[in-house]
Amino acid sequence: MRPLRALAQAARAPSGRHLPVPVTAKDETGHLAAALNDLSERRERTDEQRRVMVSDIAHELRTPLTNIRGWLDAAQDGLAEPDADLLASLQEEAGLLQHIVDDLQVLAAADAGTLRLHPRVLDLRELVEQTMSAHRATARAGGVETAVLAPGSLTVTADPVRLRQVLGNLLSNAIRHTPPGGRVTLGARRVPGAVAIEVRDTGCGIGEEDLPRVFDRFWRAERSRSRRTGGSGLGLSIVRQLVRAHGGDVLVRSRPYEETVFTVRLPC
Repeated sequence: MRPLRALAQAARAPSGRHLPVPVTAKDETGHLAAALNDLSERRERTDEQRRVMVSDIAHELRTPLTNIRGWLDAAQDGLAEPDADLLASLQEEAGLLQHIVDDLQVLAAADAGTLRLHPRVLDLRELVEQTMSAHRATARAGGVETAVLAPGSLTVTADPVRLRQVLGNLLSNAIRHTPPGGRVTLGARRVPGAVAIEVRDTGCGIGEEDLPRVFDRFWRAERSRSRRTGGSGLGLSIVRQLVRAHGGDVLVRSRPYEETVFTVRLPC
């Protein structure tokens, strides 16, 4: 009974204080000990991810809140004139807060399995062109060339609002990280058993060591976590959750300073 007593004691240990139970045999008790060790490791990883998530949320919310508080204090003390420029700045910071909260709500619904989709048959070329049109002005302002490559008779069953959100997030990232003179292409094609939508850019790219983390929440390639390039750090996480909610998957490949391609695969 000694191995079972050790298992019971390990199971009662507080979260974060688990010590691995020695697996001394290959019988049923040994398998149970190995399973408990695996469960404890996953629990510790989940606890660590939760702590990091709370810290990241606090970090992301602190900056716009600090800016809003600073400008309001300055206006109250007579150090800043509450003119149109100040109101525009406050509105921009409030918009960033709203954007972060909305993104967190989408991720929370996806994690809880309560994200509702309203799928219907879509003309994929029409949706791709509409999405690109919404971002063409931003690309033109940054000197980035855009193109759409999609056949005329391609359909997919998906939620149009959520699919536009997916493509919009990918396009925003691609345009933001592509220097003047670069090119961003949004394409769609049929592949065996699925439809593939690709967002391709000739921007700065993603290092090979960073590729496994691009879909992590609040992760940015900039080590300083600067918002200089924009974004809340949640866009790609939302892309992955929404695509998976449609029964699909999203992949990325990149050659730094040559080409980066995000591929969304949706079942036919």
